[in-house]
Amino acid sequence: MSSTSIPKTTKAWTVEGSNGFDALKLHQERPIPEVSGNDVLVKFHAASLNFRDLGMYPFPMRGGVIPASDGAGEVIAVGSKVSRFQPGAKVVTLFNQSHIGGNHSKVTASSGVGGMLDGTLTQYGVFNEQGLVPMPSNLTYLEGATLSCAALTAWNALHGLVPLLPGQVVLTQGTGGVSIFALQFAKAAGATVIATTSSAEKAEMLKKLGADHVINYKDEPNWGEKAKALTPDGEGVHQVLEVAGPKTMAQSLKAIRMDGVISIIGFVGGEEEKQPTFLETLSNICTVRGIFVGSRAQMEDMHRAIEAHNIKPVVDKKVFTLDEVKEAYQYQWDQKHFGKLAIKIE
Repeated sequence: MSSTSIPKTTKAWTVEGSNGFDALKLHQERPIPEVSGNDVLVKFHAASLNFRDLGMYPFPMRGGVIPASDGAGEVIAVGSKVSRFQPGAKVVTLFNQSHIGGNHSKVTASSGVGGMLDGTLTQYGVFNEQGLVPMPSNLTYLEGATLSCAALTAWNALHGLVPLLPGQVVLTQGTGGVSIFALQFAKAAGATVIATTSSAEKAEMLKKLGADHVINYKDEPNWGEKAKALTPDGEGVHQVLEVAGPKTMAQSLKAIRMDGVISIIGFVGGEEEKQPTFLETLSNICTVRGIFVGSRAQMEDMHRAIEAHNIKPVVDKKVFTLDEVKEAYQYQWDQKHFGKLAIKIE
């Protein structure tokens, strides 16, 4: 694309205030920042939504920011100092733009796309070249747009502290984006997966994706002990991806084996008056860790695994347009989705 055809404005959503979906405002023509130095201009073809996008989680959010962290698109212009990409490259956004590798810091944690930095619910976006990752070659834009948050969080949970090994057992909760990716990544690693859900229909979907055992937590309220009993040696699972939060932590502790790892990812199940204490890690002899997505180095490893195993992200059958973002958030809030909820951008 020649410099004369590079757009000056873009259609984009912003978050104005903190009153839920009503805080979303659609702009038909929002100025595009100048592309210079290490900047890359991306034409987005798809985005996907996460529960944290409208301030659901206690992470920094700047007023007037373009929301959503997950996006996939094509590079159409690069700054004079860019070396990682050329126009035409297919790219995916990195959630925390400054988290290239190693441990988190205040700096990396405050570089979140869709929080402090403009996100992906826009036709065009400008990013530092370090905050983009080549899209896996086996994926479409809609599939690639699901990777930035949920997929990388699942990958970090399974491989970030103690790498998952073949033959180990993973417990996932529900059918949201992180849990589905964890199921797919765990199976690719040769692990056994025990999944929980609340409906027979979703149980069948989980089995089709490779879940070895599915527990309906409405029928089996003591599902933690049930999961432990399903492990080959009866000692419990090696890893739990805890996405529901306080209401399920007690069961996760019942499921984990000695020296197992529970990764605390979210609290979509809401709050609970009585919660496990830190002493539970001693009585259960396990590690409980909070994680915040992952680094670019981890994302690059994840993309290699996606290509090697031809892993296809699960995208909900209902795809929304950029004009339908409010409807899409309501659809997700009502938990009507299975896997990731995608936005097609034209």
